[in-house]
Amino acid sequence: MLSTLAIANYRSLRSLTLPLGRLNLVTGANGSGKSNLYRALRLLAETANGGVVNALAREGGLSSTLWAGPEKITRRMQTGEIPIQGTRRTEPVALKLGFAGEDFGYAIDLGMPPPPPPASAFSLDPEIKREAIWAGPFLRSSNLLVDRRGPMVRVRVRDGRSWRVVAEHLSAFESMFTQIADPERAPEVMALRESIRGWRFYDHFRSDMDAPARWSQLGTRTPVLSHDGRDLAAAWQTIREIGDVQALDEAVEDAFPGASVSVTNSDDRFGLMFRQHGLLRPLSSAELSDGTLRYLLWIAALHTPRPPPLMVLNEPETSLHPDLLPALARLIEKASKRSQIWVVSHAPRLIAALENVSDCNTVALEKDLSQTRIIGQGQLDEPAWYWPER
Repeated sequence: MLSTLAIANYRSLRSLTLPLGRLNLVTGANGSGKSNLYRALRLLAETANGGVVNALAREGGLSSTLWAGPEKITRRMQTGEIPIQGTRRTEPVALKLGFAGEDFGYAIDLGMPPPPPPASAFSLDPEIKREAIWAGPFLRSSNLLVDRRGPMVRVRVRDGRSWRVVAEHLSAFESMFTQIADPERAPEVMALRESIRGWRFYDHFRSDMDAPARWSQLGTRTPVLSHDGRDLAAAWQTIREIGDVQALDEAVEDAFPGASVSVTNSDDRFGLMFRQHGLLRPLSSAELSDGTLRYLLWIAALHTPRPPPLMVLNEPETSLHPDLLPALARLIEKASKRSQIWVVSHAPRLIAALENVSDCNTVALEKDLSQTRIIGQGQLDEPAWYWPER
């Protein structure tokens, strides 16, 4: 489980360090930085999949994603005595992402290639300047386990007092997760990579008439629902065969009293049928309302027989009737017993229901001089955090 998330110089997240719990609720007004926080977490996950540079390119490149305000905000700027100024950068460009967990902590520092630019058409690709893996809640010299500086990586040997160089010519635009994740050379790198690859993000469930979840699909065992929900029927059947069938049926009953869901199989193509009190025949997925279909997708996602270490739900209230939100909150609460859950929401009813959960960690965001801050967080409330120096 992650205990701390830290971000520096990413869009409106000039410097943010937040504590995490088993169930995390991110709220705030429109434009407060919820989406930026969600994107930063996805970007961090891309390091383990070898796609961090490509992910930045899809956002317009490093220069477009960097904090656009001044490097330092003085007290006189905060009080309005002088205008915001000093947008010319005097310090090295640095986009930093990191987290600490129960087993390992990790941080990555991305910057621009040093001048003069290399003889390449890709001179705007950011470089990975530093990566570090450590044991414990925050980085110290004594608990550093894997240390990357530019193209070189060294690993602390078992005696804890010396280091072994395991690579000297790493590609500057790829994480060490994709280059030295080897159980012999760097077991910590491999273990952390596999853990991050297990993170799950859900924010693209479609419910329009052309949505894949509305139509029968070739059925194979599906312990993990796809990000767009195209394999809903197969995932539902998988839960019925190897998952918690009672919890699955109770989730349907909680949201739709008297209803039941079954899976049809015609020439190995699976479809979903929804039976409800008062109807003479079941409804196929193609006939369901947007809200009903989307809720069934959430039931399948949150009852996965293969719970991930981290599951991130971005605005799960979309297309749902407000009366379904208390049931969705109960669904999320139960899922948080098996996985660490992160919910981004601006639906008052869902927020209120989740905040009633005893161990819910609410992160309320606001903008102050265009930078995202956590409401009520003082300097003494921030978790201890230290970035690896270049």
